[in-house]
Amino acid sequence: QVQLVESGGGSVQAGGSLRLSCTASGPTSSRNCMAWFRQAPGKERETLARINTHTETEYVVDSVRGRFTASQDNAKNTVYLQMNRLKPEDTAMYYCAAAPYCTVVFAESKFDYWGQGTQVTVSS
Repeated sequence: QVQLVESGGGSVQAGGSLRLSCTASGPTSSRNCMAWFRQAPGKERETLARINTHTETEYVVDSVRGRFTASQDNAKNTVYLQMNRLKPEDTAMYYCAAAPYCTVVFAESKFDYWGQGTQVTVSS
């Protein structure tokens, strides 16, 4: 069973940066694809970035590309989401998710395992 633990959330002023971490445990075959999502109050969960931990290929959605990047440290079984130039609209609960492989369609339905989330609050 894959377990995911996020950390690194907090409160920051607009323009600031945060780095979220997601440490995974469990079968590596079940978590070759790691992703980041977020959900703001009253809104649907939103895709942000994913990384193929086998090929180290990163994909970031258009809406945050240029400000957010995903990376990994395989030795620590950890993936990261570096968030720069944060905006108040980035305020949300951020989730890490895992799947056995990355698919062409990047959607929450493709991910089997989820962390508990970490809150990010950006003030203006």
